[in-house]
Amino acid sequence: MSASRIMTGFLTGAAIGGILGVLFAPDKGEETRRKISEKSHDVANTLKENFNDFVDGVKDKISSVRGQADETEEKGISKYNKVKGEARNAF
Repeated sequence: MSASRIMTGFLTGAAIGGILGVLFAPDKGEETRRKISEKSHDVANTLKENFNDFVDGVKDKISSVRGQADETEEKGISKYNKVKGEARNAF
């Protein structure tokens, strides 16, 4: 499942939960607004954490791929130099 689908599902669930919470809240308006504010801060913090984890994962993957590319390049250069040396010796 893609990260965008997970994020969309999470945001949809948070919105539905917030709306239902307001509709069925037994508390006074001020208390309800305070709870909504706290929940929205919690959701925002969770989203930030998830986004930061996602970005860190992408950075790690890029770093890994870059390292593999550098390693492949070094192997290719080494092999090229070896073949070049063998060709020189052959002539």
